[in-house]
Amino acid sequence: MERIDAEESAVASIRREISIDVAPEAVWAAMRDVGALHTRLVAGFVTDCRLDGDARVVTFANGVVARELIVDVDDDQRRIAWAAVGGRLTHHNASAQVFSHATGSRVVWIADLLPNALAPGIASMIEHGLAAMKMTLEGQRASR
Repeated sequence: MERIDAEESAVASIRREISIDVAPEAVWAAMRDVGALHTRLVAGFVTDCRLDGDARVVTFANGVVARELIVDVDDDQRRIAWAAVGGRLTHHNASAQVFSHATGSRVVWIADLLPNALAPGIASMIEHGLAAMKMTLEGQRASR
Protein backbone atom coordinates (compact mmCIF):
# COMPACT_ATOMS: atom_id res chain seq x y z
CA MET A 1 0.00 0.00 0.00
CA GLU A 2 1.38 3.39 -1.00
CA ARG A 3 2.04 5.84 1.83
CA ILE A 4 0.54 9.31 1.49
CA ASP A 5 2.13 12.07 3.52
CA ALA A 6 -0.37 14.03 5.59
CA GLU A 7 0.99 17.28 4.16
CA GLU A 8 0.27 16.11 0.60
CA SER A 9 -3.28 14.99 1.36
CA ALA A 10 -4.34 17.80 3.69
CA VAL A 11 -7.05 20.10 2.45
CA ALA A 12 -6.73 23.73 3.34
CA SER A 13 -9.93 24.57 5.21
CA ILE A 14 -10.86 28.18 5.77
CA ARG A 15 -13.69 29.27 8.06
CA ARG A 16 -14.62 32.90 8.54
CA GLU A 17 -17.70 34.55 9.97
CA ILE A 18 -19.15 38.01 10.41
CA SER A 19 -22.08 39.63 12.19
CA ILE A 20 -24.38 41.75 10.04
CA ASP A 21 -26.97 44.09 11.51
CA VAL A 22 -29.68 42.97 9.08
CA ALA A 23 -32.46 40.41 9.56
CA PRO A 24 -31.46 36.88 8.48
CA GLU A 25 -34.36 36.72 6.02
CA ALA A 26 -33.00 39.77 4.18
CA VAL A 27 -29.43 38.46 4.18
CA TRP A 28 -30.62 35.11 2.87
CA ALA A 29 -32.76 36.72 0.16
CA ALA A 30 -29.67 38.46 -1.22
CA MET A 31 -27.40 35.43 -0.82
CA ARG A 32 -29.76 32.97 -2.52
CA ASP A 33 -30.01 35.27 -5.57
CA VAL A 34 -26.97 33.49 -7.03
CA GLY A 35 -26.75 35.60 -10.17
CA ALA A 36 -26.82 38.99 -8.43
CA LEU A 37 -23.75 38.87 -6.21
CA HIS A 38 -22.41 42.10 -7.69
CA THR A 39 -25.58 44.11 -6.99
CA ARG A 40 -27.31 42.55 -3.98
CA LEU A 41 -24.67 40.84 -1.83
CA VAL A 42 -21.03 41.88 -2.30
CA ALA A 43 -21.00 45.08 -4.38
CA GLY A 44 -17.47 46.20 -5.15
CA PHE A 45 -15.91 42.84 -4.26
CA VAL A 46 -17.64 41.20 -7.24
CA THR A 47 -17.92 43.46 -10.29
CA ASP A 48 -19.93 41.11 -12.53
CA CYS A 49 -21.85 37.88 -12.19
CA ARG A 50 -23.74 36.01 -14.88
CA LEU A 51 -25.54 32.71 -14.86
CA ASP A 52 -24.44 29.99 -17.26
CA GLY A 53 -26.56 26.84 -16.86
CA ASP A 54 -26.00 25.37 -13.38
CA ALA A 55 -23.04 27.69 -12.81
CA ARG A 56 -22.27 31.35 -12.36
CA VAL A 57 -19.31 33.18 -13.84
CA VAL A 58 -18.00 35.62 -11.26
CA THR A 59 -15.63 38.52 -11.95
CA PHE A 60 -13.89 39.81 -8.83
CA ALA A 61 -12.58 43.34 -8.31
CA ASN A 62 -9.00 42.01 -8.47
CA GLY A 63 -9.62 40.78 -12.02
CA VAL A 64 -9.94 37.07 -11.19
CA VAL A 65 -12.76 35.33 -13.08
CA ALA A 66 -14.14 32.10 -11.61
CA ARG A 67 -16.70 29.60 -12.81
CA GLU A 68 -18.67 28.36 -9.81
CA LEU A 69 -21.01 25.39 -10.04
CA ILE A 70 -24.01 25.90 -7.76
CA VAL A 71 -24.24 22.68 -5.73
CA ASP A 72 -27.18 23.51 -3.46
CA VAL A 73 -29.43 26.37 -2.36
CA ASP A 74 -31.11 25.24 0.86
CA ASP A 75 -33.87 27.62 1.95
CA ASP A 76 -34.61 25.69 5.16
CA GLN A 77 -31.00 25.93 6.39
CA ARG A 78 -30.29 29.27 4.65
CA ARG A 79 -27.19 27.69 3.13
CA ILE A 80 -25.67 27.82 -0.33
CA ALA A 81 -22.88 25.53 -1.54
CA TRP A 82 -20.74 25.92 -4.64
CA ALA A 83 -17.59 24.55 -6.26
CA ALA A 84 -15.09 26.55 -8.30
CA VAL A 85 -13.91 24.70 -11.39
CA GLY A 86 -10.90 25.36 -13.58
CA GLY A 87 -8.07 27.75 -12.86
CA ARG A 88 -5.17 27.15 -10.48
CA LEU A 89 -7.18 25.29 -7.83
CA THR A 90 -7.28 21.52 -8.14
CA HIS A 91 -10.11 21.34 -5.59
CA HIS A 92 -12.48 23.98 -4.25
CA ASN A 93 -15.80 23.67 -2.53
CA ALA A 94 -17.40 26.31 -0.36
CA SER A 95 -20.56 27.16 1.48
CA ALA A 96 -22.09 30.17 3.14
CA GLN A 97 -24.82 29.98 5.75
CA VAL A 98 -26.94 32.61 7.47
CA PHE A 99 -27.87 32.29 11.16
CA SER A 100 -29.99 34.45 13.45
CA HIS A 101 -27.74 36.38 15.80
CA ALA A 102 -28.58 39.04 18.40
CA THR A 103 -30.48 41.75 16.48
CA GLY A 104 -29.30 40.62 13.07
CA SER A 105 -27.42 37.80 11.38
CA ARG A 106 -24.21 35.84 11.50
CA VAL A 107 -22.80 34.60 8.19
CA VAL A 108 -20.39 31.67 8.17
CA TRP A 109 -18.33 31.09 5.01
CA ILE A 110 -16.32 27.86 4.73
CA ALA A 111 -14.01 26.85 1.89
CA ASP A 112 -11.93 23.71 1.37
CA LEU A 113 -9.28 23.87 -1.31
CA LEU A 114 -6.12 22.46 -2.82
CA PRO A 115 -3.30 23.20 -3.27
CA ASN A 116 -2.69 24.39 0.27
CA ALA A 117 -0.30 27.09 -0.94
CA LEU A 118 -3.25 29.07 -2.33
CA ALA A 119 -5.06 29.18 1.04
CA PRO A 120 -3.68 32.56 2.23
CA GLY A 121 -4.88 34.32 -0.94
CA ILE A 122 -8.30 32.65 -0.82
CA ALA A 123 -8.64 33.46 2.91
CA SER A 124 -7.92 37.11 2.13
CA MET A 125 -10.55 37.10 -0.62
CA ILE A 126 -13.13 35.58 1.76
CA GLU A 127 -12.37 38.25 4.37
CA HIS A 128 -12.78 41.00 1.77
CA GLY A 129 -15.98 39.36 0.55
CA LEU A 130 -17.47 39.26 4.05
CA ALA A 131 -16.57 42.93 4.63
CA ALA A 132 -18.23 43.83 1.31
CA MET A 133 -21.28 41.76 2.29
CA LYS A 134 -21.62 43.64 5.57
CA MET A 135 -21.21 47.02 3.86
CA THR A 136 -23.61 46.16 1.03
CA LEU A 137 -26.38 44.73 3.19
CA GLU A 138 -26.19 47.26 6.02
CA GLY A 139 -25.98 50.05 3.42
CA GLN A 140 -29.09 48.79 1.65
CA ARG A 141 -30.93 48.71 4.96
CA ALA A 142 -29.82 52.24 5.84
CA SER A 143 -30.96 53.62 2.46
CA ARG A 144 -34.54 52.40 2.94
